[in-house]
Amino acid sequence: MIEVRDLHKRFGAVEAVRGISFRVGRGEIVGFLGPNGAGKTTTMRILTGVFPPTSGAVRIAGRDVMHDSLACRRTVGYFPEFAPHYPELSVTSYLRFVARLKRLPRGRQAAAVDAVVDACGLGAVARRRVGALSKGYRQRVGLAQALCGDPPILILDEPTIGLDPGQVVEIRTLIGALRGDRTVLFSSHVLSEVQALCERVIVIARGRLVGEGTPADLASRLGRRQRVVVRVEAGTDVVAAALTEVTGVLAVVAVGDAWHLEASVDADVTGGVVELAQRRGWRLRELREEALALEEIFLELVRDDRPPS
Repeated sequence: MIEVRDLHKRFGAVEAVRGISFRVGRGEIVGFLGPNGAGKTTTMRILTGVFPPTSGAVRIAGRDVMHDSLACRRTVGYFPEFAPHYPELSVTSYLRFVARLKRLPRGRQAAAVDAVVDACGLGAVARRRVGALSKGYRQRVGLAQALCGDPPILILDEPTIGLDPGQVVEIRTLIGALRGDRTVLFSSHVLSEVQALCERVIVIARGRLVGEGTPADLASRLGRRQRVVVRVEAGTDVVAAALTEVTGVLAVVAVGDAWHLEASVDADVTGGVVELAQRRGWRLRELREEALALEEIFLELVRDDRPPS
């Protein structure tokens, strides 16, 4: 649905995007990550037809954004970082205006507005002025305008910015409900939200792509260790010494009443611990792999600015 090849964008002497390439398939929700100034918003604006690329190719639903711009824009719902609205209009009036801007047939406009009001939970405030709504409801209105007309592709730039934790959960739930129905490219600084919503992530830094894949894929490509948490009923000194003998274990660290094992990624550490416990007669209370946090992966990628694997 979205294909980007060797994309470049210059603003005078500043090269904001430097040859990035990626694909987002039909029905995927993909996180688009990077520090401030990485080129995320510029890339999203190119995908939505706001900016032309300096060079490279961008295809939306099989069409080229430079040669078939209007058709591309009709397939995309765009939620910019600061959701647009007219504060003096009611929610319904604003969404009707959006439907007209999107050139929906007159006979479909009322039904299209009713559908997004319902999908985004705006029924209780439909007659209120947008400018009088809470930040959370204004973000819902922004999502509703992106959904208006039922576009197959959504590009969402920081839709949870400035929200309190409860409002973040509400917007996350709304976006999660779109899974499978639409292709979604989703930018956020709240990495836990990205990890909860997205099948995979694309990471850029200083205008370059520095990583792409699932968090587990990226951790593996970075050569990171696996982490295994163990709780057993046995003497402390005996456990620590024995766990270091498990094949692949590189370090054993006590954390409260548990042991955190750092090990090489290709070692069967959990199997080794089970075998050790059976041999020693220990009772295992907990044994689990602990996924590397997306925050750790992100920080290492953008710090090193290494080329993608």
